[in-house]
Amino acid sequence: MKEYFEHIPSLHRSLLLAGGLFLFYALEYAIPFVKLSYSKPRHALINIFFTITTIIINFLLAFLIIKTCDFMALHHAGLLNIVTLPLWLYTIAGLLLLDLVGAWLIHFLQHKIKWMWKFHIIHHADQYVDTTTANRHHPGESVFRLLFTLLAIFVTGAPFWLLMLYQALSALLSQFNHANISLPDKFDAWLSYIIVSPNMHKVHHHYVQPYTDSNYANIFSIWDRVFGTFKTLKKDKLVYGLDTHMLPEENAGIKNLLKIPFQTYRATGSKFNGSEQ
Repeated sequence: MKEYFEHIPSLHRSLLLAGGLFLFYALEYAIPFVKLSYSKPRHALINIFFTITTIIINFLLAFLIIKTCDFMALHHAGLLNIVTLPLWLYTIAGLLLLDLVGAWLIHFLQHKIKWMWKFHIIHHADQYVDTTTANRHHPGESVFRLLFTLLAIFVTGAPFWLLMLYQALSALLSQFNHANISLPDKFDAWLSYIIVSPNMHKVHHHYVQPYTDSNYANIFSIWDRVFGTFKTLKKDKLVYGLDTHMLPEENAGIKNLLKIPFQTYRATGSKFNGSEQ
């Protein structure tokens, strides 16, 4: 495994992303979580546009990740290099730390820092959450998410193979927990003690606070339980989107979605009135 992810071809990473997308997209037809009245192909095209922009940005800036991993390896620095661990424990500890610093922390900050939130709105404004929503991120958000990946490498000292393993799991499980699929309630609840389950993450996409500001975890659900940000909500109470951007002309068009970070800030509960806070 270590050797494979050390030299994983770009084609394999692309196939993993596409394969997961097609798998969960198909399952949405077979076992839907909720019956959404929308055009799945049109909705997918919008979200795939943002998936492509994310891929392009990550490709252009990939050299920063490689250089940072090489620097940390050369200096034998980072939390993972403080003690010697068996490979299995080293891998688990590394995945947990990468998830905390590179995913949970940036996600939490995106909800707390106004200018970051304005970029993150594009993800939350989706009123038809499905597996394609997983990669619906503004290009600007893709940049500062990558910067936090660099921070995670500095903190952990994670080698390149471990980061590639984490990113592969992150892509697949993000598509899984966004997917509009229904799992048995008890199984989903049990799963949510280990990883982010579909039911758990759907709460994060409820259109009003405090639910919007909960369940920030990316892979491991432990972080929301540790930091007190874990919440539940019954399926029949869920409404996707954001109370500040519920109009289709604002949340379902690529042109406006790209412009949202540069528009007037709207406080939650402002009901599209453009009020500032």
